[in-house]
Amino acid sequence: MNAFKEIADLIVVGGGAAGFFGAIQAAEKNPLLKIIILEKSNKILSKVRISGGGRCNVTHHCFNAFELAHHYPRGEKQLKEIFKSFQAKDMVDWLGAKGVALKVEPDGRMFPTSDNSQTIIDCFIKLTSQYNIKIHTGMAVESVQQEDGDLLNVFCNNNLNYNTRKLLITVGGNPNIQFYSWIQRLGHTIHEPLPSLFTFNDSVKQFTDLMGVAVQDAEVRIAKTKYVQRGPLLITHWGLSGPAVIKLSAWAANYLHEQKYNFTVFVSWVGHVDENEFRNTLIQLKTKKPKQKVVTNPMFGVPARLWEKLCSLAEIEPQKIWGELRQHNLNKFLEFLIRCPFQIKGKTTFKDEFVTCGGIALNEIDLKTMESKKIKNVFFAGEVLNIDGETGGFNFQSAWSTAYLAAKGISNNI
Repeated sequence: MNAFKEIADLIVVGGGAAGFFGAIQAAEKNPLLKIIILEKSNKILSKVRISGGGRCNVTHHCFNAFELAHHYPRGEKQLKEIFKSFQAKDMVDWLGAKGVALKVEPDGRMFPTSDNSQTIIDCFIKLTSQYNIKIHTGMAVESVQQEDGDLLNVFCNNNLNYNTRKLLITVGGNPNIQFYSWIQRLGHTIHEPLPSLFTFNDSVKQFTDLMGVAVQDAEVRIAKTKYVQRGPLLITHWGLSGPAVIKLSAWAANYLHEQKYNFTVFVSWVGHVDENEFRNTLIQLKTKKPKQKVVTNPMFGVPARLWEKLCSLAEIEPQKIWGELRQHNLNKFLEFLIRCPFQIKGKTTFKDEFVTCGGIALNEIDLKTMESKKIKNVFFAGEVLNIDGETGGFNFQSAWSTAYLAAKGISNNI
């Protein structure tokens, strides 16, 4: 028979970003709380450690709650309200008060000025120590039961169990729906977890020889849909990557899953342009630069190697000058510049930074407190919810914000 190991005011299930921040926020609001963090693995804050290539992309420099919410394919409507309580600027200010300064990069991503995720981890560890928050690793929660008197029994592996007044679940996302089975037994609906934030595998691999070539302002559109994103694009040995592709994967995650990741994308290497205007621009080059060689004089911000490749696909000979360019070749060149087709079959996800869309249905959560509507004294925060954002610090920000509200809801009712 299982015996209870410890009794706590608050058990936090999950030793990641939302879990630690929720525990710390609860302790700041009520320093007398006995708080325990249970982490299934032997590692804590693992996504914090690897985020942004080990620099930790803490949040995004978007300090308007309404605009910030527009960066979330799932949860946008709900986050408009959540961000009114705690948004990106609040996180920046909170870290600043703890002695952790952040910097803004040109694309809006925010990192600690140290460029080291350990700065964030050290801050969190210091605060958990300061508030006597216990951290137990190797603790996998298998079930939760509610007792008389509103107490919760938390049953873990190794026959180790806990008794708590409040429970905050921050287990993150997982591609296997069985991961959520013990939460489903609490009565919650789980939207099927699907990959989000992934790159596209090019089945033809016609551009493999250009791996490493980047375009700073490309537009990527999924054929026969309205899904389109604009931004930096990177050609890789397996296909297409970069912010434009990864953001597109988030917004189209459900659709691409339905297509079994077999689809066509069109890339405009020159960003968003009006086709007729751009055609006229190319035609004018025949008179403006009639003696200039087409292949060896890249334009419109297209890298030289890529420009040469597109010329080759348009059957433009290396010695051809603009003044001699035939209409047939110009038309083909236009197509490859603004509608370059890629036949995508499959995706590549980054295992350690895996992000899912899906999770706990938001209509089953009181979004003012993050408390479950199904079972009293159980709260949720972070990626376990059916919330996910674009790449760029947005997933961390939704974790901070939901954890803040959960901690507030917990400390106000304990």
